[in-house]
Order: sequence, then structure tokens, then C-alpha cells
Amino acid sequence: MGRRGGIGGPGTGGGGYPRGGQTGGTNDDSHLPSTVTLRWESALPVRGAELKTHDPNAPIVDEDAYAIAVYGLPNRMTLSDPEQLKKQATLKRDGKKDMKPSRVELLQKDDGPVIVYLFPRTQEITKDDRKILFDAEIGRLKLGQSFYLDDMVYQGKREL
Repeated sequence: MGRRGGIGGPGTGGGGYPRGGQTGGTNDDSHLPSTVTLRWESALPVRGAELKTHDPNAPIVDEDAYAIAVYGLPNRMTLSDPEQLKKQATLKRDGKKDMKPSRVELLQKDDGPVIVYLFPRTQEITKDDRKILFDAEIGRLKLGQSFYLDDMVYQGKREL
């Protein structure tokens, strides 16, 4: 995958903060999407945009968690087991132990389900971390997205 760190959102055409977070997934089922959007949901610019637009469908994110949301899943995709999704997701940092989500929230939106992975901020992402790799499996769909943290700066500081 190319360098596509950052945050993108539905309807952004891959734009966003600072680059698109769209990624191709691999699947062996023609009913699954070939492109979904991954967004670092807990970042201040994302939260601010959702407040500014009064988005009633914005996921609620605790300030004690890093949150990554998966958008673009088809309506017909059935998601019923947050514990299974939790087991099949990680944030990977070079030279450090992988982070596992503390919980996963499933949200049903008009345009399809949204999955929000919440990782505890007690496992701090530090200034020495340059890249975070998000890996997840959703049914037969496998996702992998690199977020380059030097690109995730807002008003002079890193926003995660």
C-alpha cells in the first residue's frame, strides 16, 4: 500500500486530515466492498468538523481512547459480534507491543454499518512513533492502513 496515512471520511473523496484514509480491502465475496474509509475518529480536527456540521450520526468517542472508525461497509453486511471484531484488530508500532482495542462499537447508519475501534490511551502513542499500522478483519474482509503521524499535525501539535 502506498503512503496514505491520515484521516479521510465518507464523502471526502479521499481528502481529509491530512490525506485520505481510504484503503482497499481484500475479500473473496463479491458482496463486500473493494474500498472502505478508515478515519482516525478521535483526532481533534475530525471531532471539530463533526461538531461544526452538527452531525447527529457522529460516533461518540471517549477522551481516554484512540478511535478508528470504518465507514463504507454495505448495508447488507451483518455485524453482530463486537468481541470477535475486537480480537481481530490491532494497532502496530515499530519496536513496541501491538495495541488491542479495549472495545468495539457497532453503529447502524442509513448508508451502512460503521465500526468504531477504541484503543486505550494508557498505551501511549509517543513522539517517537512515526507510523501506526491499523490491521483488522471484518468477516472475510481484511483491512490494513498505515497512518503516518508526522502528517497528523493540527495547529502545531499531533492530534490523535
